[in-house]
Amino acid sequence: MSLTVSQTTPYSWPYDGQIDQASLAVLLISPTDVPSGLGVGSMEWDSALRVVDSVRNAGGMVINVMTMPPEPQGPTQASPVSSVAADATTASQGIDGFYGSALDAVLRRHHKTHLVLVGLGLETCIHSTMRSANDRGLECLLVLDACVAYESGMVASARSQIEMSGGIFGAVGTTDHVCAAVATLPATTAERAFT
Repeated sequence: MSLTVSQTTPYSWPYDGQIDQASLAVLLISPTDVPSGLGVGSMEWDSALRVVDSVRNAGGMVINVMTMPPEPQGPTQASPVSSVAADATTASQGIDGFYGSALDAVLRRHHKTHLVLVGLGLETCIHSTMRSANDRGLECLLVLDACVAYESGMVASARSQIEMSGGIFGAVGTTDHVCAAVATLPATTAERAFT
């Protein structure tokens, strides 16, 4: 089915205009430990959960990606990602969700080539995972208003790094537009069998 998410930058995502349940996955990314109070209850976290639900309801795959956190600078809390229902969960050995994890194998086994990225740690684990996904030839969309940054001042530069050179690491979109696009996918009667 020919379909793109509207108002993505710097190009219409996905570049091939092909979104379907067979190729679509959402990565809900977070460090295993996050600074106390970061994320839960924020508008960005609520948006991340909306995107996850939309992709799940459209028949796409939901993957929880747990990463090693940067060195904590104060009290931490367990990541709320672990409490979100997923079709698969992976744990990396570094900030990049692919490093020392089964993420690449899970994506390949299920033929997932179009990734929507949301979660906690915009300028750390989410950005690193997106760069690695792009290096593997995967088509990536970062949902900016569904990503919690450690430092709010880093949001603009994180976005700029993705969009430079015509979308060097993928494209950037918003929750409302992603949810609207996946809602138009044809209903699927196939059972969810992601293991």
